[in-house]
Amino acid sequence: MKNCCAMAGAGIAGAMAIFPLIRPFIHMIDAERAHRLTVAALRLMPPMPAPPADPALAIRVAGLDLPNPVGLAAGFDKDAEVADAMLGLGFGFVEVGTLTPQPQGGNPQPRLFRLAEDRAVINRMGFNNHGQQAALPRLARPRRGIVGVNIGANKDSPDRIADYALGARAMADVADYLTVNISSPNTPGLRALQDRGALAALLDGVNAARGAGGPPVFLKVAPDLEPADIDDICAVAAERRVDALIVANTTISRPPLKSALAGETGGLSGAPLAPLSLQRLRDFRAAAGPALPLISAGGIAGAEDAYARIRAGACAVQLYSALVFEGPGLARRIAAGLKTLLARDGFATVADAVGADAR
Repeated sequence: MKNCCAMAGAGIAGAMAIFPLIRPFIHMIDAERAHRLTVAALRLMPPMPAPPADPALAIRVAGLDLPNPVGLAAGFDKDAEVADAMLGLGFGFVEVGTLTPQPQGGNPQPRLFRLAEDRAVINRMGFNNHGQQAALPRLARPRRGIVGVNIGANKDSPDRIADYALGARAMADVADYLTVNISSPNTPGLRALQDRGALAALLDGVNAARGAGGPPVFLKVAPDLEPADIDDICAVAAERRVDALIVANTTISRPPLKSALAGETGGLSGAPLAPLSLQRLRDFRAAAGPALPLISAGGIAGAEDAYARIRAGACAVQLYSALVFEGPGLARRIAAGLKTLLARDGFATVADAVGADAR
């Protein structure tokens, strides 16, 4: 086993080193096919040992002890196939899914587009996954770190709130936390569940389904919200005792973009999302107050990005699209950069820096 881990470490370390050289060739492959090949390669490779814990980077979020605040967002590992491999790449926590009660093919292809000139991605995947029952055996195995499960509703479900309750019940025993994803723009009508009345009913169903002593419940929201929406979401989250908010998912808005693919429909992620995501984080921190943990996602591609979100009030961050352009060593680079930035500004730990710009 020790030799296998050493070989895995050498293989992944080599991939990290040569990624800038091979990226042009990877990007010649259709984006979705390249992603499938990446997951397949990670599945075949013995997981790399996770980096040693660093007290300066460790943080407790919603009762979970994270070795560092850099998380993998949902969407990369839709079917919970490579969580350990991603933890080995240096992520402090991994979120798998979105998983729906029934298997789902998603929207017609092509549905995933790289916007290289903008360091961005547009997707209209549509919660494609093999279903919760297929993922359960993989999630039930012993794991190397914190793994959350992102749950969603099937596109053709007659009762989407019931779908979320089914997901919470099915995943409660195997998830370190559950994320209720009502923020995807690629399932028609899904974002309507962010309305105050619907959201209250949804969270009541999820809380009842996970049971007493179940895992923390996180709520993932969209960035395309009005101030009144933010106030309502924060009020319901407090009333229903949501453990953390993930701010935010992809956007249906379109800032100025250079790529010829900018007109594709779907959710935009990557670098152009960063200003909107940071502003929504600030909005939610102001509306929610300091007690509710916030996790920031959207447009994070380096340590400076992550540090800005932490100073704005995020306890942790998540990324995915930046991996397309920065490669498999990104999580470790961000963690190392965060430690340097914390020391520069006189913070002993990440927790000390959370909300520094909002105080």
